[in-house]
Amino acid sequence: MQIADRLKQIRLRTELQLDSLISTSDSIEPALQLAMRYGLLNGGKRIRPALTYLACEFSGGSPEQADHAATAIECIHSYSLIHDDLPAMDNDDLRRGKPTCHIAFDEATAILAGDALLTLAFELLSRPDSRCQPAQQLQMLHCLSKASGERGMVLGQAFDLAHVDQPLTLEQLQAMHSHKTGALIVAALELGALAAGNTDPLRLEHLRLFGQKMGLAFQIKDDLLDIESDTQTLGKPQGSDQLQNKPTYPALLGLEGARERLKQLHLESITLLEPYGESAQALIDLADYIVNRNH
Repeated sequence: MQIADRLKQIRLRTELQLDSLISTSDSIEPALQLAMRYGLLNGGKRIRPALTYLACEFSGGSPEQADHAATAIECIHSYSLIHDDLPAMDNDDLRRGKPTCHIAFDEATAILAGDALLTLAFELLSRPDSRCQPAQQLQMLHCLSKASGERGMVLGQAFDLAHVDQPLTLEQLQAMHSHKTGALIVAALELGALAAGNTDPLRLEHLRLFGQKMGLAFQIKDDLLDIESDTQTLGKPQGSDQLQNKPTYPALLGLEGARERLKQLHLESITLLEPYGESAQALIDLADYIVNRNH
């Protein structure tokens, strides 16, 4: 099956589950659940759930084993986007071609919707599950907590906000994005492997390294698209990084330098998994998709 078809299949599976997670029935304040659904179900590529499902498959597991982890990772990602768009952060009005959550509702509701999606992720991973041993679940909770919090994604966002209009070295930029973007991408892969009951430390380490390289590649591609694409294709304001004078790879390396770094990371990432043969092909195809996408 072509990677575009696999991604569509995974996206449909993920969205069916996400749709069933949150209901306004029996809520004393349905606006909260409506805002959560708005942030969670307004489209998107669902790359992180795809990484989780494909890593689970790579590790010998089934889609059913990865369901809770895949939906949890997308809850975390969606919460982070809602909060990133807030006036106190990036102050964006458009996300995935639609008004951002704080525009569609209000700022307080958007903050609370993000908070609720964050905690829902951990509720999902801690639910009793006959397909997952308690020790596995504890590992998965630890993995997601570490990747999401003050040593992972949140730290990267804090560094980003603290260094707007300030020059960064390449090492600082890479460290920022390794936390802000890469940590959750690595966690998506690790969660898939853990959901499958993977106990091979070398396979786990190769997945982590693959995720670290693809996390940086994902961000470089985003930086390039912010310059080379358009608002309609991106679904968010084109040129917003330049407008806000954010540190980016093209700003530091130039367009050609950023493209070369993207190619290098792509090659290094797929080289890590090639020895695994056919079992790694879907992850390699996903890496190809990430670096060649147009939005």
